[in-house]
Amino acid sequence: MDLTQTDRPVSDAVAPAGFALADDPSAGRTEPPRVIEIGEVTAGIAVPEGRGVRFFSSSRDFDGLDGAVFRNAEQAARAARERVAARTRAAARHDRGAELRRRA
Repeated sequence: MDLTQTDRPVSDAVAPAGFALADDPSAGRTEPPRVIEIGEVTAGIAVPEGRGVRFFSSSRDFDGLDGAVFRNAEQAARAARERVAARTRAAARHDRGAELRRRA
């Protein structure tokens, strides 16, 4: 059951069955949404969802990861870093190929 901020019970006594207040020590802890930055670029945000986090891209370079669900925010950040590394390697190969063609 999703409750809006105004519907939030003030105590567990009036909370619906199976619902615990966030400030209750027994309530499940989830990580907050996390902004993922790679260098100076904001790649996106990892938002808790179910048993993991969903990645929402904020840069076209990371649109391939948009909507993907990861186990945790660190796994999402790792995927974003790997995406940057793969693009960097591809650009380096392209530059080497162009240099070799110029020499020939």
